[in-house]
Amino acid sequence: MSVPASRASKRQSQIITLLRQSGRVAVEDLAAHFSVALQTIRRDLNELSEEGRVVRVHGGAIVASGVENLAYDARQLVAHDQKRLIGEAAARLIPDNSSLFINIGTTTEEVAKALSRHSGLLVITNNLHVASELHRSTAIEIFLTGGTVRQSDGGIVGAVTVEQIEQFRVDFAVIGTSAIDQTGTLLDFDIREVEISRAIVEHARKIILVSDSSKFSRSAPVRIAHLSEIDVFVTDRLPSLAIVELCERCDVKVIEVGGPVESDGEDS
Repeated sequence: MSVPASRASKRQSQIITLLRQSGRVAVEDLAAHFSVALQTIRRDLNELSEEGRVVRVHGGAIVASGVENLAYDARQLVAHDQKRLIGEAAARLIPDNSSLFINIGTTTEEVAKALSRHSGLLVITNNLHVASELHRSTAIEIFLTGGTVRQSDGGIVGAVTVEQIEQFRVDFAVIGTSAIDQTGTLLDFDIREVEISRAIVEHARKIILVSDSSKFSRSAPVRIAHLSEIDVFVTDRLPSLAIVELCERCDVKVIEVGGPVESDGEDS
């Protein structure tokens, strides 16, 4: 007997809620949670995937972000291994005894973790998590900007933040982004955060973008910058030949670190 459409729709809405809280769900866990067959959950996820609301991966699904951002804890889980490799590669580009900006983002936090063994750095950041990662090092000086602390992720935003960033002229900027569209435009969700990222780009001598390849399949409403304004792009992989050619036209040095590749399709 087929399941009433209203029941399936309600269950699918609850699956989306769970995804936005955790970033990823497993077929077996969902089947147990809803007390339904594995095939029922696979069908739900396939339907949600066709609607563009989730991305099917081996064993389950991850959320497909549109004009809403993920919860902070969920963002930490998505592409975590790739972000770690990206962070380590980006940190190797930063020499000792240099100055740099690090903005808000789970990938930029991975850069901070990898920088903890450096010495003689001056790090200016509006990211409480970055400051927390680096403050234990006696060889790194941290300037934490003022402003309003965003409770959702520990980012510091506002006019005061922009004003303080504009007082510096640093060697490097390490920035993240929520989405990259097919034209090479970097996008984010919060206009206050974008204003800060713009100030960072304008007050650094070399710009390093750190972003995993999933950002090419996401969307966000506010423009930060364009790939042509970036000097080095550190990512796990470029998703298409068109993006490779775009980076070449923009004269961006690309560093691909590899890492696990999620695959769509049925579970085995």
